[in-house]
Amino acid sequence: MDRSAPEFAERVRGLFDSGRHKTLATLRADGSPRISGIECAFEDGELVFGSMADARKGADLRRDPRFAVHSATVDPVDGREAEWPGEAKISGRAVAVGEGGPNGDRFRAEITEVVHTHLNPEATLLVVEWWTPERGLRKVERE
Repeated sequence: MDRSAPEFAERVRGLFDSGRHKTLATLRADGSPRISGIECAFEDGELVFGSMADARKGADLRRDPRFAVHSATVDPVDGREAEWPGEAKISGRAVAVGEGGPNGDRFRAEITEVVHTHLNPEATLLVVEWWTPERGLRKVERE
């Protein structure tokens, strides 16, 4: 993503870096969704995150590595909607880095999709931009 859509990648990274707490979605053993608070970071161009020892989200990811993580969000300010930075989502597969244990689990993301939702400069349209490794960057605007 960094090479094929650098400006998009910079905006998404900025949204993820703007707040400490994100929301992670994983799949429980029965297939139902689970959301958990999480902290994550970009290290050497890769998204990495962890899970405390014996946490359910780590067990979920070891069993089924599919995940989605949502950036911290802020509400648009009335009358200043055009300044709203939007929100970002990253989904993919979590790859365990090292082994779990008393210090918990550490994962790096194999990213399959990145989405940035924001408003156009006039704040009249919702803009959804998304990137996948197969199709690159795409965009749709909605009223």
